Amino acid sequence: MIWNETKECMGREEIRNLQSVRLVKTVEQVYRNVEFYRRKMQELGLEPGDVRGLEDLGKLPYTTKNDLKDTYPFGLLAVPQSEIVRVHASSGTTGKATVVGYTRKDLDIWSECVARALTMAGIGRNDIIQVAYGYGLFTGGLGAHGGAEKLGAMVVPMSTGNTKKLTTMMKDLGVTAIACTPSYLLHIAESLEEEGAVGQLRLRAAVCGAEPWTENMRKRIEEKLRIQAYDIYGLSEVMGPGVACDCACHTGLHVYEDHFLPEIIDPDTLAPLPEGATGELVFTTLTKRGLPLLRYRTRDLTSLSYGKCECGRTLARISRFKGRSDDMLIIRGVNVFPSQIEAALLERNGTAPHYRMIVDRVDNLDVLEVQVEVEEKFFSDEIRDLEKLARQIGTVLQHAIGLAVKVKLVEPKTLERSMGKAVRVVDKRRLL
Repeated sequence: MIWNETKECMGREEIRNLQSVRLVKTVEQVYRNVEFYRRKMQELGLEPGDVRGLEDLGKLPYTTKNDLKDTYPFGLLAVPQSEIVRVHASSGTTGKATVVGYTRKDLDIWSECVARALTMAGIGRNDIIQVAYGYGLFTGGLGAHGGAEKLGAMVVPMSTGNTKKLTTMMKDLGVTAIACTPSYLLHIAESLEEEGAVGQLRLRAAVCGAEPWTENMRKRIEEKLRIQAYDIYGLSEVMGPGVACDCACHTGLHVYEDHFLPEIIDPDTLAPLPEGATGELVFTTLTKRGLPLLRYRTRDLTSLSYGKCECGRTLARISRFKGRSDDMLIIRGVNVFPSQIEAALLERNGTAPHYRMIVDRVDNLDVLEVQVEVEEKFFSDEIRDLEKLARQIGTVLQHAIGLAVKVKLVEPKTLERSMGKAVRVVDKRRLL
């Protein structure tokens, strides 16, 4: 480790002491400067002096995405608007966008966190990093870009939209690392395979985020591109990419606890859950000054562990995400996550990690159809072999989710590719 080694290897008591000091400062700031939080705390009978450290965290109110939408656009700013030097925002596809403001110091901390994540992935100042996240209001592109520059690496600000040009630049410039969504990287890998160009690459590492992906998908990407792939996590409300990243051990994503305080809660009762239990991930920002958040409910489902990692880091680790509580489908009383479908499909040969789940309601009964891409050779065989494969995949999926599934096999490249977050679910019940 070459970046902030002392911060990433602190003892648990030292980490907790630092978090306590920064939590108290954050609570004082939002009470003084943010009407929303001042009102929330007063409703609970709280004053800043009532929060003396981590032991009082449970007294504080939760924050949700709806709170950001209700105070749109600048109602949660904790500094004068003149100190905000940049804004990012969500897409707003489900209503108002969530707008987040950053001070100059916030951007410096963000770049530091991403640089630490890149270092964790074995990337250094001698690397050439192609950033293939979208630039603009989405945090991925500029977030990864700032961290790579902070690290001192050469940045290729490719963005998305032209895969052919991306692969050409990747070869011509000798790109050694890439940052993008895992589903887009898989599409890039397929394009390179068609060209027979994988062997021409200098690529050795990928840092992928912005959507959940399984361990099997990581292995598929690594095999296709002959690289090491790492999972980076973040969300615009808390900061952007760089809240956490996994190391070479791939045993969880290390949270930068000197800047972000994680909790796991029961999404239904809101009660805190113990180490190792799966629940909803909650973050309190500890150093963000433009738009600090208390106990922000991410809706991401995971667990926390605090044991020392084999890599030597002592930072808390979040396990690979099971999904999101708001992405969970309830089909005939069964909880189903897209990640379960992906993991099951990648367990067998012949299937590609490209699928779509279509949920419909027929005669008042919910029906799940999973469209799956399979290798071209299956479509040159007899129809009965294709039907047999569909039945086999249906059995695998039923065992994985405990629900009968209709499987539709489609040819390679049939399902639309995404250069951003992949769209895995079409729930027609919501359209009724």
